[in-house]
Amino acid sequence: MKKQYSRNTLTIATLGCAKNLVDSEVLAGKLSMAGYRKVSHNSNDPAEVVILNTCGFIGDAKEESVDTILELLKARDEGYYGKVIVMGCLSQRYRQELEREIPGLDGIFGVNEQRELIRSLKPDLKKELKGERLLGTPGHYAYLKISEGCDRSCAFCAIPAIRGPQYSVPMESLLEESRRLSDAGVRELILIAQDSTRYGTDLYGKRALPALLEKLARQGNMAWIRLHYAYPLDFPLDVLRVMRDYPQICPYLDIPLQHISPKILRGMKRGVGKGKTLALLDTIRRLLPGAAIRTTLITGFPGEGEKEFRELYEFVESQRFHRLGVFTYSREEGTPAYVLGDTVPEKVKQQRRDTLMELQMSIASAYNRKQLGSVMQVIIDRADGESYSGRTVYDSPEVDQEVNVAAGVQLKPGDLCKVRITTAGEYDLGGILTDEPA
Repeated sequence: MKKQYSRNTLTIATLGCAKNLVDSEVLAGKLSMAGYRKVSHNSNDPAEVVILNTCGFIGDAKEESVDTILELLKARDEGYYGKVIVMGCLSQRYRQELEREIPGLDGIFGVNEQRELIRSLKPDLKKELKGERLLGTPGHYAYLKISEGCDRSCAFCAIPAIRGPQYSVPMESLLEESRRLSDAGVRELILIAQDSTRYGTDLYGKRALPALLEKLARQGNMAWIRLHYAYPLDFPLDVLRVMRDYPQICPYLDIPLQHISPKILRGMKRGVGKGKTLALLDTIRRLLPGAAIRTTLITGFPGEGEKEFRELYEFVESQRFHRLGVFTYSREEGTPAYVLGDTVPEKVKQQRRDTLMELQMSIASAYNRKQLGSVMQVIIDRADGESYSGRTVYDSPEVDQEVNVAAGVQLKPGDLCKVRITTAGEYDLGGILTDEPA
């Protein structure tokens, strides 16, 4: 029997990155204050309106977005939903194509058209701008988007064309949002942006990320603060001082490097070469010893031959990153690299990716074995059968490894506890609750 939706019910499904998730959370908050009495995230419940926040960054993401749209339209035709609306990056890049190829959609909106989307639903407009974020995360951690857009011109990236130039959120607004999130029970704040390194340059005429981190830490309302997406060019080294001086800032840096071959870095238009990259990594390790460095790399960029890949492999082998993600190059319309073609066969891209990930697996396993017998602080994310899953300060949700905790007592998400590590896998740890000092 078909499930029937009730009036003024809404669900928002989000694809892609954490920045998209924040957009969905803000939209959900506004609509909940504008007459929609039930708002859920990624729910299987029927609803009068389902909004899909799409990703259009690379080919696989576009395909996932289109497949999800078609599934939602089928569910609407079966009476499960009343309206299907799409928003986000795919809508921004391919609005005309969506209108032409999928004419049954009830609304198509770009990344900066939340106001228009809300108005299309005819809510109580007196309330539409008063809503708070409704978190789509478990509740004990949340993302803080410190800026939107990007001023970089990386050859492979479509984000500047989709989301426009960078505009930073004023510090006072971010501090106030941090207070609201803390009042709602958030204990871990994860700073995100397309390029967090350049935060504040448009507002304050200088890189203000160190000052923002320090103000957030001094506010004292978060157990953990974590930094993502720090571009390596002109990295503000004062960030390392702030991380050292404030223990609630996790010793964790997400720095997408993408490659190390000088030839490929020039082709990618990264603005930073091999020498400066190596110098930055050395400086981070000297000023913040023990910090976990996470990075992402791309295999198969046009012009990457065996020589360039070998250089990348040796880079990963020597640097021994704590955390690593590898993606294959996706040729995207409208990017500077599009004219270079797609010169590396897909099979070779995948083989190179797999080779790097096999290497990283051995590196991660060695790091984990060194933790055996140590006591680490862990934040609990969820119950997992008779045990619990959590993370250390060296791990971000969704993208990094977890710790399986045998507790013997009841814990809840957001609890910080000490765990003695007793097992070590390639991408996870296990341990038992303890009173020993970390």
